Amino acid sequence: MNELMNGVNESMIIIVGLCVLAVIFILGVITSLYRKAGPNEALIVYGFRGPRVVKGHGTVIFPMVESCRQLSLELMSFDVAPKQDLYTKQGVAVTVEAVAQIKVRSDQASILTAAEQFLTKGPEEREGLIRLVMEGHLRGIIGQLTVEQIVKEPEMVGERMRGTCAGDMSKMGLEVISFTIKEVRDKNEYIANMGRPDVARIKRDADVATAEAERDTSILRANALRDSSVNKAKADQERVIAETASATRQAEAQRDLDIKKAEYAEQSRRQQANADKAYELQTNVMLQQVTAEQVKIQQVEKEGQIKVQEAEILRNEKQLIATVLKASEIERQRIENMAAAEKNRLTTEAEGRASAIRAQGEAEASIIFQKGEAEAKAMSVKAEAYQEWNQAAVVDKLLTNMADVVRAMAEPLSKVDHITIVSTGNDDAAGAHKITGDMTRIAAQVPALFEALSGMDIKQLMSNVKAIKPKTEDNGK
Repeated sequence: MNELMNGVNESMIIIVGLCVLAVIFILGVITSLYRKAGPNEALIVYGFRGPRVVKGHGTVIFPMVESCRQLSLELMSFDVAPKQDLYTKQGVAVTVEAVAQIKVRSDQASILTAAEQFLTKGPEEREGLIRLVMEGHLRGIIGQLTVEQIVKEPEMVGERMRGTCAGDMSKMGLEVISFTIKEVRDKNEYIANMGRPDVARIKRDADVATAEAERDTSILRANALRDSSVNKAKADQERVIAETASATRQAEAQRDLDIKKAEYAEQSRRQQANADKAYELQTNVMLQQVTAEQVKIQQVEKEGQIKVQEAEILRNEKQLIATVLKASEIERQRIENMAAAEKNRLTTEAEGRASAIRAQGEAEASIIFQKGEAEAKAMSVKAEAYQEWNQAAVVDKLLTNMADVVRAMAEPLSKVDHITIVSTGNDDAAGAHKITGDMTRIAAQVPALFEALSGMDIKQLMSNVKAIKPKTEDNGK
């Protein structure tokens, strides 16, 4: 039983699977037979049911009995530029370049007509056929117009082209959306020269307008300057008048103020003088009163002091009588005893000190005597030596000690930390050699110093040196 049920289930599964496959196959076949047309295209269906147009929706195409092709409804844009020159109404050869915008009309009849004309042709071949038609119409329109009309009224040319081409385009199921002239040129510079009169006229008008504007500007500027000068002069006059009036009022106010200040100052001085005088009088009166009171107080004090002194004298007398006389007697005896003892002590010390001083004095006197005797002998020897000196010895002594004198005079320069030499451009005015020159002049002052201190003439001493030599030789002999 179970095997039977299993067999039945397997059979059902197979049947269901086959059914699903059949449905999928049928749907795939139907999907392949169904064709859709977008909003920018149209399906041209032809077959046993005749030609029909499908636009914006879909349809089923039966295989073997029907077929379809797509036709684009999009806008076609291409240049219209004839290679040959176009001649205008005036016989001027021009080259015109334009842009045309063309599309298939939206009604079913036009779509079928366009399908008849272009369905088997490619985009380039289709644009070439349309361009030939439009170039022919453009040639005819250019021949009816002048160069000025073509150049200055391109919109009119486009309107004529759309109107002229509408019939032929409609026969092909097309319509002209726009036709625009891009460029118009010629080989004889007709277009370039065409605007020269207008340019000259415009330039002339511009020059005239500029001259007139400059003239009007000059006139207005002159009038403005004149008005400005007049207004400035009036303003200056009014300013001077106002300044004069203001200065006058200020002077009057200053005068009144000075007068009032003087009056107030005079009153203040008078009041101050009166107050000072009254103060001095009152001060004198008070000083007199104070002096009188002080005199009275001093008199009272003196009288009191006299009474106190008299009472003190009486008390001292009584006390002296009572105690001092006896105490003084005792003290006198004690002092006399102490004086006698002190006298004996001092006498003994004086005698001992006198003996010591005497001995020390004798020793010092002996030393001083010996020292004085030695100095006297040295002075005697030096005096004898000086007596034997001649002028040559004096000169020698002078020259020997001259270096010490110069060194002492130059010693302040050794205390200088540093020397700054400032040159003013004159070689003799400053420089390092100036210092040595100063030192030379310092050394040259030593003989003059010697002459001033000794009263002797150096030159005379030096001249006498030669006269000493023969005498010295004679003494030697």
